[in-house]
Amino acid sequence: MSARPDDPGAPLTAPTSVLPPASGPRTFAQILVNTAVANVTTSYLWFALTFWVYIETESVLATGIIGGAYMLLLAVFAMLFGSIVDRNRKHRVMVFSSVVTLVAFVVGGTLYLLFPESSLLDLTGPWFWLFSGIILFGAVIENMRNIALSTTVTLLMPVERHANANGLVGTVQGIAFVVTSVFSGLSIGLLGMGWTLAIAVAMTLVALVHLLTLRIPEDKPSLDGQKRSGIDLRGSVSAVMAASGLFALIIFSTFNNLIGGVYMALMDPYGLEMFSVEVWGAVLGVSATGFIAGGLFIARFGLGKNPIRTMLLVVIGMGVLGMVFTIREWWWLYAVGIFVYMALVPAVEAAEQTVIQRVVPFRQQGRVFGFAAAFESAAAPVTAFLIAPLAEFLIIPYMNDDSGRATWGWLLGDGEARGIALVFVGAGLVMVVLGVLAFLTRSYRILSVQYQQAPEPVEGDAAAETTPNAPTPKTATAETAPATPRPEKR
Repeated sequence: MSARPDDPGAPLTAPTSVLPPASGPRTFAQILVNTAVANVTTSYLWFALTFWVYIETESVLATGIIGGAYMLLLAVFAMLFGSIVDRNRKHRVMVFSSVVTLVAFVVGGTLYLLFPESSLLDLTGPWFWLFSGIILFGAVIENMRNIALSTTVTLLMPVERHANANGLVGTVQGIAFVVTSVFSGLSIGLLGMGWTLAIAVAMTLVALVHLLTLRIPEDKPSLDGQKRSGIDLRGSVSAVMAASGLFALIIFSTFNNLIGGVYMALMDPYGLEMFSVEVWGAVLGVSATGFIAGGLFIARFGLGKNPIRTMLLVVIGMGVLGMVFTIREWWWLYAVGIFVYMALVPAVEAAEQTVIQRVVPFRQQGRVFGFAAAFESAAAPVTAFLIAPLAEFLIIPYMNDDSGRATWGWLLGDGEARGIALVFVGAGLVMVVLGVLAFLTRSYRILSVQYQQAPEPVEGDAAAETTPNAPTPKTATAETAPATPRPEKR
């Protein structure tokens, strides 16, 4: 890609997309289903482990450390995963990720067979941390597949279908969330940790065997002078900064993660004020189907002519939703609000992916997706860690006091969780302000123009479809692509 243009309307000089093979959409559908099975299996085991540990030990500290370590490691390793994706064929990356995850789950199952549960649940002993750490490692490594999956949209799908394909990616994530919410707890309660591990190993093996039968036509990636090992931080930053406004796009997408941190910290406590544990689990599982509905909507209708504009409108909508869905302690208002929020999340994620796939050269997309994942994965835990103590020690006591009720009662009404409601209203207001301000930035205008004027995909060798290692359609480079005339707007 050319250097960042000073002129907001300056076009990119190198096509960022390849013309997909005729079999591309069919291959993408198979990869998507395979990744869905892998994601569901990993989430199923990981959350089952969390439930099992809490039920058996009643240690909030242990489950908190497990959950926090998972998010932290995702943020730490995301850029490494992106570098690996860019340096290797995508099918090879997916196979590698699946093999490592399978080995980790098998080792975890072996430890479960070798040691009594009392040893594995002893928080003061090494076996608990080793057992949990191995499963954690397998779950984190599996996320490498998600970065590779995002790049296969560019490789296998026509440009005009990128937004729709990214909607399907969001649907896959939603399915994993819903299945996890419902079946992980049932599995631990009815089958126990041993059979849960066995199911996870079996499903991971099934996904791996199916993956080995698939073929993704792709050239051997060009290293572009980068080293073969380690995190290519410089390459990641350079790829992000090469397109004016791309870092701002990641910031815009992170708005969703920031309010997600508030929900991470306070959604369960608020729900448990109104529902029993069993009912709350069911409500959360049903409302989480909004994630699937939102993804399917995008898969059907796309994101419009300007995905950046769509993203910011959705961000503002999320803020408005956050301001109203807890203003009264009505269970139906809260449940509907969660459903709508879940339905909006895929639009933000799909918009970011669609723009990156359009303005970033294919050979650099893994690093850009990895950089974005690292940045965004860190946002929600940081917000959660900041909001939780602020709510518990300042805002909730204030709203339980007569002065707080007198000041805010006109807006929030009466109830047991008006302090949490005030946090939701404040977070939603901040979200609306940030979304409106983003529309006024130069980065928004530049990135919108770059998206519209991104060069067209180029023709390639159709023989790439026929053999596993055959070259895919070539991605034009700055040297081979003409700088003029300027591509017409789409």
